[in-house]
Amino acid sequence: MASDTTPGTAPGAAFGQATGAGGHPAPGARSGRPDDDRPLLLVIFGATGDLARRKLYPGLHRLLAAGSLPGGLAVVGTGRHQPDGDYGDLVAHAVAEFGPDEPDERALAALREGAVFRTSSAEDGTGLAETVREARSRLGGDCRTLLYLSVPPGTMEDLLRMIGDTGLAEDASLVLEKPFGQDAASARSLNAVLHGVVPEERVFRIDHFLGKEAVQNVLVLRFANEWLSALWSREHVASVQIDVPEKIGIEGRASFMEATGTFRDMVSTHLSQILGFVALEPPAALDAASLRAAKLALYRELRPFDPADTVFGQYDGYRDEEGVAGDSRSETFVALRAFVDNDRWRDVPFLLRTGKAMGSGARTVTLTLKDCREGPFAGLGDEDGDGPPALVLQLSDPPSVRLEVRAKVPGRGLEVGRAALALRSEEAFGDARPLEAYERLLLDALNGDATLFTGAEEVERLWDVCAPVLDDPPEPQPYEPGSYGPKAALDLAGPDGWRVPES
Repeated sequence: MASDTTPGTAPGAAFGQATGAGGHPAPGARSGRPDDDRPLLLVIFGATGDLARRKLYPGLHRLLAAGSLPGGLAVVGTGRHQPDGDYGDLVAHAVAEFGPDEPDERALAALREGAVFRTSSAEDGTGLAETVREARSRLGGDCRTLLYLSVPPGTMEDLLRMIGDTGLAEDASLVLEKPFGQDAASARSLNAVLHGVVPEERVFRIDHFLGKEAVQNVLVLRFANEWLSALWSREHVASVQIDVPEKIGIEGRASFMEATGTFRDMVSTHLSQILGFVALEPPAALDAASLRAAKLALYRELRPFDPADTVFGQYDGYRDEEGVAGDSRSETFVALRAFVDNDRWRDVPFLLRTGKAMGSGARTVTLTLKDCREGPFAGLGDEDGDGPPALVLQLSDPPSVRLEVRAKVPGRGLEVGRAALALRSEEAFGDARPLEAYERLLLDALNGDATLFTGAEEVERLWDVCAPVLDDPPEPQPYEPGSYGPKAALDLAGPDGWRVPES
């Protein structure tokens, strides 16, 4: 059986230091506060966009309310067009709509008062550079500067060149939103331009799934529990499912979906990053260099995706959405079967599925375990109709873990039924305050901690893995909104089926 240890390292050695007894931070654990109390200047490109309103402004509000920005905060928003009305009002309305039910008034006032907007474009950033210099001067010469780029991938390179030419990147770190390019060639070109502006250690490619408590918990479950770690191989695992359905449609994002599609948007990023956490070998330590090296090694063993094992779908009515072409072939759904060619996972199918307008929003990672092959209960799974045992990780907030096993049904006879052992974070750690994904990742970027961010080599390798499907994409098959995708995708999972319920 493949071992979950490296020479001289016990399972969990790198991860067991993260917390002490009772969930309290242990010595060496990452801090929930910045390493210094210098003020922060955050420059947001795409400041009036949907992501900024839904995620960034509420995340900044939470950080201010929690005292995680002790030196204060100023926000310079920028884009091609001035927002309707006052920018501070836009920020405050976003917090009211997408933040907590009862915002912290002092934090909201500080965020609102520190927000200014200046138009800019890839062709002209001189005015923005002047505004940023003025803001730095007001905050003090030693303020930290973070440039946040939430812009379409097609505009990223020209925008980066402008940032370099105007001096905006001087002493600044850059946060980039996905997708990082559109294919392998564009990703390599983007990284070349990016590294001409700032070094890799000042680049933070954000994938907000890695900021989720549930995704980070995958690492802790694997490496801080030796008995569970021993199950984590082809000797005991029959298949792995990574299921990220969405009940919502495209919600006015037709231009993005038409240009990018679900495969580029979700599979090359979120789902592949989760696969990396699930399947990687134990990293030497819980730091950016070690975790990135472990993921990159895994991705180099990930077999390029096969178009014959990939199903694209498009929900009925998508072409009627405003901004969608009447003959659009953009996929709103993807399911595929992947394989990792190493000793631990050889021949174990990894089933990935994601889509819009589906019948559930339950995001799960499921390790389906092999049935008993010997003894009096061998073959039981073929008869009981409940399927084999499984370890189910709910990627929810708060996260939960369920180990589905067979057990004796109470009574005189020896009747076997299905039962579940469950871990619910809100019950186990009731006093702990979880960090929302963007809140955590913004804080890590401020601390210069790239552990939960994606490295350049990972991005380029994943585009290589995706290349066969991009070169020969399947024809999207129709599916009903509220369903679970085309029938071909349901069949892809085999007799055990998908674990996300279909009712």
